[in-house]
Amino acid sequence: MANVRIIENKNGPSLGVCSAPVIEKDGLFFKDLERTGELVPYEDWRLTPEERAKDLASRLSVEEMAGLMMYSAHQVVPAETGGWFGATYRGGKSFEESGADDWELTDQQKKFLSEDHVRYVLAMMLKNGVVAAKWNNEMQALCEEMPHGIPVNTSTDPRHGAGSASAEFKTEAKGTSKWPLGLGLAATFSPELVNKFAKIASKEYRALGITTELGPQIDLGTEPRWMRVADTYGQSSDLVTDYAKAYCEGLQNDSEENNNWGHGSVAAMVKHWPGGGPCEAGRDAHYAFGKYAVYPGNNFEEHLKPFLEGAFKLEGTGQASAVMPYYTVSWGVDPSGKNVGNSYSKYIIGDLLREKYGYKGVVCTDWGITQDPADKIDSFGSRCFGTETLSEAERHLTIIENGVDQFGGNNDIKPILEAYRIGCEKHGEEAMRKRFEESAVRLLLNSFRCGLFENPYLDPDESAKVLGCDEFVKEGFDAQLKSIVMVKNNGVLPVSGKKKVYVPGRHIDAHKGFMRGMIDAIDIPGANPEDVSEYFEITDNPQDADMAICFIESPISDGYTEETGYRPVMLQYRSYTADDARETSIAGGDFREDFTNRSYKGKSNKAANESDLDLVIKARKQMGDKPVIVSVRMNNPCMVSEYEKYADAILVNFGVETGAVLSIVSGKAEPSGLLPVQLPKDMSTVEKHFEDVPFDYEPYTDSVGNTYDFGYGLNWNGVIRDDRWDKYAGNR
Repeated sequence: MANVRIIENKNGPSLGVCSAPVIEKDGLFFKDLERTGELVPYEDWRLTPEERAKDLASRLSVEEMAGLMMYSAHQVVPAETGGWFGATYRGGKSFEESGADDWELTDQQKKFLSEDHVRYVLAMMLKNGVVAAKWNNEMQALCEEMPHGIPVNTSTDPRHGAGSASAEFKTEAKGTSKWPLGLGLAATFSPELVNKFAKIASKEYRALGITTELGPQIDLGTEPRWMRVADTYGQSSDLVTDYAKAYCEGLQNDSEENNNWGHGSVAAMVKHWPGGGPCEAGRDAHYAFGKYAVYPGNNFEEHLKPFLEGAFKLEGTGQASAVMPYYTVSWGVDPSGKNVGNSYSKYIIGDLLREKYGYKGVVCTDWGITQDPADKIDSFGSRCFGTETLSEAERHLTIIENGVDQFGGNNDIKPILEAYRIGCEKHGEEAMRKRFEESAVRLLLNSFRCGLFENPYLDPDESAKVLGCDEFVKEGFDAQLKSIVMVKNNGVLPVSGKKKVYVPGRHIDAHKGFMRGMIDAIDIPGANPEDVSEYFEITDNPQDADMAICFIESPISDGYTEETGYRPVMLQYRSYTADDARETSIAGGDFREDFTNRSYKGKSNKAANESDLDLVIKARKQMGDKPVIVSVRMNNPCMVSEYEKYADAILVNFGVETGAVLSIVSGKAEPSGLLPVQLPKDMSTVEKHFEDVPFDYEPYTDSVGNTYDFGYGLNWNGVIRDDRWDKYAGNR
């Protein structure tokens, strides 16, 4: 295990040291990472991060700079057998047979840190805070022994979600406080709460050794069918812009006292430039069948607003430290007529982001865009959109030439070095060296700003105290309560006393998963009985119950399979035929297809969880005159018209714990959330709307006359009309 010494400076930062010599100068201590015996500029913490980054970049070899430009694939700690991302320990053994400790480095991690010079590592699953801290210390100790002693900058996808969405490799909050997902935070209509969340998240991230978050996701959620809309802050560019600013400031500012970079800072990588929301027909660009973003409403500029007026205009740290472009081909945006993935677009990155808008920070591709495409269009990957005929090295060079600094999910240095060689032939070695140094400076800058060169090490016991402490857990749970939106209440809520409750179980049919494999059909409880029993007495017999609570989920569907081709993404449960879909798709074309029209007009689909609707209808019959309460987890803004008339009360949440819902039902808390998106009247109005335009489909009006529009919500007294509504919804 890493043997860390802490050396205190009376008027400066503490140093965490394992193997590097220490220099004393002017009564102060500095790490001699260069092993020269002399204090060189990048070792001098009295200089600005910019001065230090430029000095260190000038000392690096091409291979070392190429290492900085790589971002590791997802790391699981420990990497147990049978997981998504396999690894070996102690010379090729499985974790179980090796006898390795949970926090030991894998063979692969040792290689990419020492041989490939990788210094940006993406942590996916971390067993707990103590394991995370020790794993961090092992990585940092190894890198301290390497030339220049460049520390690891560990990153994470957002990991505080009380309930993870189906998109991306997210894990539910484990060892951290639990908060709503993006739409849930948006439902509070409170930038102040989001700023508080970011400050707490930064403390917990630093306790895990994490210094970069691959977030926040500040795409406008204008397309309700998009599978990643749950992670957005909704449809309103005003609200999303305020949230982008509030979150980035809370994450990057060192503390309340130090409104700037420091050892408590976490760098924000905002995503996804220039806005990933307007995917045509809601199909997602993780897959080639969903690669196109379209702008039928000519509303491209509004999607830039959260970046330009929010994340790029921060108090203290100036701007979000990094930006991630989305996979999408932003169809028809480039005046030259080129339609390629955003990171491959000179116009999107070079002309707009770098030149017109003057962004100075790191630009990192989304994960896995440089590999050769798969044979099948229905596959996980194949994201080199528009550059399929280029070699991997040529793709890397194109991206570098556009002004991108880093390659997400790439542990392999070879194509970057080959890109450098080709670039030298094309531009000259001096120009390529200068271009690589430019990226190296940007990348090193974030590690200097966050204090990693002085002390990247953690005290595992202190990490355990910070993670999920009572204060942070309470703040997260309170936010969950504030995020729940009551859209209907026929006088049945709140429920007083410990009543008997019937919670019907759920069934989900087999369907395609995120990785494009089939997920088997499954029967699951509506809720964990232990969670319910804290609030109510649970019974399996509807006749014995005082009420029913139906825990359901928004419709689960898929916009493409090899068997069906293109088909509608569903926001309703029952079978639906897309009679109102476009005759001709706006965008289209793929080397694996012999057509360009991706229209699904006249095709049908139904939700894999259609039985969620059935269980509500059945519960209504079983309960007779007794209350039926529906709690719907909305991954997407969806129709409630199919079940609204069967429910006495409807609570909408965007990723919360069961206890938060039951706190509202029981009256321990009063609902205060407002809808951050419109809930559409029907699929027809969705088919007719423009993917890039907010608020352009007709919202549903229920049986008592309430319209489920942006900003709508009920409390015990009726429809909420407060300062939040006035600011964001009243003048829309």
